[in-house]
Amino acid sequence: MRVYLDNAATTKIAPEVLEAMLPFMREHYGNPSSIHAQGRRAKAAIERARKIVAQHLNASIGEIFFTSGGTESNNMAIKCAIRDLGVTRIISSPIEHHCILHTLEDLPQNIEVEMVKILEDGKVDYEDLENRLKSGTDKTLVSLMYANNEIGVLLDLKRVSDLCAEHSAYFHTDSVQTMGHFPMDVKSFPVHFMSGSAHKFHGPKGVGFIYINQDSQIKSFLQGGAQERNMRAGTENIYGIIGLAKAFEMAIEEMDQRRTHIQEIRSNLAKGLLENFENIRFNTDWEGESLYTVLNVSFPPSEHADLLLLNLDIAGISASGGSACSSGSEKGSHVIEALQGKTDRKNIRFSFSHYNTAEEIDFLLEALKKIVTPKNSEVTQ
Repeated sequence: MRVYLDNAATTKIAPEVLEAMLPFMREHYGNPSSIHAQGRRAKAAIERARKIVAQHLNASIGEIFFTSGGTESNNMAIKCAIRDLGVTRIISSPIEHHCILHTLEDLPQNIEVEMVKILEDGKVDYEDLENRLKSGTDKTLVSLMYANNEIGVLLDLKRVSDLCAEHSAYFHTDSVQTMGHFPMDVKSFPVHFMSGSAHKFHGPKGVGFIYINQDSQIKSFLQGGAQERNMRAGTENIYGIIGLAKAFEMAIEEMDQRRTHIQEIRSNLAKGLLENFENIRFNTDWEGESLYTVLNVSFPPSEHADLLLLNLDIAGISASGGSACSSGSEKGSHVIEALQGKTDRKNIRFSFSHYNTAEEIDFLLEALKKIVTPKNSEVTQ
């Protein structure tokens, strides 16, 4: 038996999504920029996909641009805000995804980068954010993720949006982990840039999108042809875009059903861990408002926990120690370190989808009993 509990890294492509993609691999392979019938058919399919994404975000179709995924979308938002909107200061946080942090590290020296304070539970210190926005005179971009991909803590989008509006700052949110899992309405929390990636909601890898508010006039991030209304050069990944739209549509339509199932699965695991093991902690308020697809578990130090990820893999269970950048490795988490400092506890991220079952959670708990000493067991000296 193989149990996949690393859905925050990537998800299984849905069979219905693959079926929607296949005709555009086999038959409708025209270049969307071509003016002949096959090209027009491909172009029309892309625009239908754009309309689906826009409708589910309550955005206009002119605000949706397809990209290669979350990393490109996030890079585009930050770098184009600097190049085209005159941004000279960026406020972010130390627990962002690496595609944000590494981008910030690579910016020109004249760009001021500030890190907002993060509270012990991983939430943004909103008072600190407000003070930073008040104190600055430079044109500012606030870049904060909606849900942390490692511990699942959520950002109050409306609160940050209101603060940015009050202080005339641009607002970018990395929404890769929340797309398809939470309702997203850009009219209810005005935002300038927002990113999504298909493979996080059972679509194909290598395709994503960026929402760009129509009042944020930026230019193309990639130079070349006039694709994506002159906003993203390069021949479109047509079957990827078709798959993204189908996966997104399914995720929205089935959101409540999926959420109920996933929350039950996560709850079963959390309760099973507490019942069977000593000194278990959770690196988020899993019973409160959080990203329900993630449960980050802190195991106490022991000789058996040192290679916990590897032993789980050998037992047939896929999990991770942090972001997708370090999935399958024993590398420590920059998120946990930012919150707790260096720790000798072992932190494992289990992340779920609606494909996971109660039987898989039972399998995981039984496997852990053979790796980590359970409660009430005799320990030989």
